[in-house]
Amino acid sequence: MAASPAERGPEPPGGKRRPHGMLKLYYGLPEASGETLGAARGDLGGPTDINGPHFDPEVFLTKLRKECPLAQLMDCETDMVKQIRALDSDMQTLVYENYNKFISATDTIRKMKNDFKKMEDEMDCLAANMAVITEFSASISSTLQDQHEQITKLSGVHALLRKLQFLFELPARLTKCVELEAYAQAVRYYSKAHSILHQYRHMPSFQGIQDDCQKIMADLAQKLREKFRDGGSGAKDLAECVELLLQLGEPAEELCDEFLSHARSRLEAELRALEAELGEGQPQSISGPATDILEFTDRGCNSFVSNMCLVIASYQELFVSREGAEGIARMAHDKLVAFVDSLMERYFALVERRIQLERGVGDNSLLVRALDRFHRRLQALARLLPASQAAAEGTEIVVRAAKERIRQYLQALQSFYMDCLTDVRQSLAAPRLMGKDSPNLAELLSTISASILNQIKSVLTYVHLFTAKDITFSNKPYFKGEFCSQGVREGLIVSFIKSICQTARQFCESAGDKGGSTPPALLLLLSRLCLDYETSTISYILTLTDEQFLVQDHSPVTPVTGLCAEAREAAQKLRNHYVKVQGLIISQMLRKSVETRDWITTIEPRNVRAVMKRVVEDATSIDVQVGLLYEEGVRKAQSSDSSKRTFSVYSSSRQQSRYAPSYTPSAPMDTNLLSNIQKLFSERIDIFSPVEFNKVSVLTGIIKISLKTFLECVRLRTFGRFGLQQIQVDCYYLQLYLWRFVSDENLVHFLLDEIVGSTAHRCLDPVPMEQSVIEVICERG
Repeated sequence: MAASPAERGPEPPGGKRRPHGMLKLYYGLPEASGETLGAARGDLGGPTDINGPHFDPEVFLTKLRKECPLAQLMDCETDMVKQIRALDSDMQTLVYENYNKFISATDTIRKMKNDFKKMEDEMDCLAANMAVITEFSASISSTLQDQHEQITKLSGVHALLRKLQFLFELPARLTKCVELEAYAQAVRYYSKAHSILHQYRHMPSFQGIQDDCQKIMADLAQKLREKFRDGGSGAKDLAECVELLLQLGEPAEELCDEFLSHARSRLEAELRALEAELGEGQPQSISGPATDILEFTDRGCNSFVSNMCLVIASYQELFVSREGAEGIARMAHDKLVAFVDSLMERYFALVERRIQLERGVGDNSLLVRALDRFHRRLQALARLLPASQAAAEGTEIVVRAAKERIRQYLQALQSFYMDCLTDVRQSLAAPRLMGKDSPNLAELLSTISASILNQIKSVLTYVHLFTAKDITFSNKPYFKGEFCSQGVREGLIVSFIKSICQTARQFCESAGDKGGSTPPALLLLLSRLCLDYETSTISYILTLTDEQFLVQDHSPVTPVTGLCAEAREAAQKLRNHYVKVQGLIISQMLRKSVETRDWITTIEPRNVRAVMKRVVEDATSIDVQVGLLYEEGVRKAQSSDSSKRTFSVYSSSRQQSRYAPSYTPSAPMDTNLLSNIQKLFSERIDIFSPVEFNKVSVLTGIIKISLKTFLECVRLRTFGRFGLQQIQVDCYYLQLYLWRFVSDENLVHFLLDEIVGSTAHRCLDPVPMEQSVIEVICERG
């Protein structure tokens, strides 16, 4: 008895669990948490797995009794009761939720049974009717079998009689069609009957009909030829004429030639109209052509190119693509290609002539739009006739136009640059002529730099139109690669920068005693302009160009460092030349002041010569001028008595008081020797050394040239006592002011010592002036 409840205990849960599990599987419901409990109590899939297919209640209960204490057995029972109730509740819910579906399914099945029963009755009735119809059809066929052959024979005779009637009426029909100008209908009638007439031509009646028809068709062919040769016929009429003549058996090659000849006459008339618009043989007006290039291109494309496309399409439809034209297609195609290339060559010549008339260097949007439309139309022609070279030649015209435009813009930039230099020349010359102050070089430099940079940006904007996305030819390899790199970057920007440097070098090559006609201030300004280009402008311009024109070409280009080096070289040459020119101007004054004076019989000096004051004034003016454009530079430490230094009449290493009392006729030999020995140990002065990019270096170079000239002029003259004293006064005056302009005051001291010493060596009576007297004269002067 105890075993019976134990056996029945698990059955209700198991019995309800299985249907619930099946319903859950059917409806795709998630597994309950009790499955986890069952899996925990036994091996998954084994006899102790309460949710497994191989579950054995006896084994499960035996295992529980062995492994679990009483408290756990009670908990397991409570858990199972909860699960059984949950499963019962779930099943009841599913039944309630699907009750309407069950009722509806039952009704549907009942209705289907009734419908199928009615359908079976109708199918039986239909089968009976078909059997009756088959029997009746068989009886009719057997009844009419004897008359069927006779009816077929009569039908054939009737068709033959109708054909004979058509043949006998054919000449009259053809005549009527010709009178009504229904040529296509006449050709169709004749083509329909031609084979029969040819087959039965041995019969007299058919022979007569054939002769009449051939005569009529010969007249028709003649009329078609006349219409074909008539220049007033349209393209559609021409196509119809050619098609009818080909159907009548006319020679295809002859028709090809006549078709192309007629088309050539019309297209050449349009070319002559374009030539007349260009003004063949007539000089162009000063204002340029009467119509802009866009209008000219539109007229050429809408008339000549469009009609050329119509001719190509009609010709191909008639002679190349038509059914049955396989034998003449190659010949006809070759003739068409030669015809198109010959006329397009003349048209291209007119287009290039019109492009050459576009000499304005402003906005070229009209030119680019005209080239774009020209290129678009040629692409349409190329699709119609791929074998023609017209599209490739048209692209070459666009490429040549772009190259020519770049060349024109380069010339415009160069001309603009030269105009800027001319304006600067006038600005530098005008104040001297009108008595005004000299212009500010820094402002002039800023103005010319900004003007050139703005002009370059404008030109880049104009040229960039050739690579706009809405331009068809911008996708060509040339405009994606070579145009950007070799055309715009190298041919325009780099060439312009090089031309600036070349122009600067040409200023340095000017000859003349005073450096030619170039104002020294212009040389200084250009040197600063080239230096600015080397430091920043070149890099900025090339970066701007590369950003606007995304180069997809790997051809070599000029590096930025190379251009910067060239600009720096030009700036250096201009600086050196500026120093030479200014040094020569001051040297010229000093040379004339020495050569035009009689130094032997001159009077005792009472003041500083005016030329020395002019030298100091010029040096001060140059210092101010250079300071506007360049930094100060580095100077060596100045001594506290630079302006009070005295000069020896023999050398810079000896004091006057030491040698003057013991001066005898044999002293010059000793002093010459001592002076030469002193020179061996003194630092060598390079008069024409390269000038650095600062104000002190420039003034040092100018003063070195001036004093060296003064020294050499002194060496060529002979002096008396007062001549020596005058040179002493002049050199002391120069010392008072020039030392502050140079990088090393010892350089001025050395050269002035050399001048005074050389004067003393060439003096007939070398009696120097007292230093106090010299100071009084210079202070008074």
